[in-house]
Amino acid sequence: MVLYASSVNQEKELIQLKLEARMKAGFYVSPEAKLLFIIRIRGYPNLKSVRELIYKRGYGKLQKKRIPLTGNSIIEQGIGKHVIICMEDLIHEIFTVGPHFKEANNFLWPFKLKAPLGGLKKKRNHYVEGGDAGNRENYINELIRRMN
Repeated sequence: MVLYASSVNQEKELIQLKLEARMKAGFYVSPEAKLLFIIRIRGYPNLKSVRELIYKRGYGKLQKKRIPLTGNSIIEQGIGKHVIICMEDLIHEIFTVGPHFKEANNFLWPFKLKAPLGGLKKKRNHYVEGGDAGNRENYINELIRRMN
């Protein structure tokens, strides 16, 4: 697994901020995420979910054709000019919503997911009311795993 220096620094900074808040008898509210998965149900995915989706369901657009991401050469042909030359670069750019996010997102073909394993509870009710609609925030990762 490749970890980027900025990701490691962000994790350390987050831990430090939580500790400082706890020492002052307060609490730390983390900033809102920049990346959302839209499945008619929105939420904040983690790196593991992004990586699993791109590796398992990832297709790229080359000459307006849907090409499976079987190797780094396909990514390099499609968006190599934006310094995204391998699968991990693509995952990092999508997850961090980096400077070439728009190009990376346009290169990826929309994901085709299955219906969630075990089904949905109630599509019409909001998530906080025991249904499935609405913002799940961090709980979106569990739903993505059921749909993958």
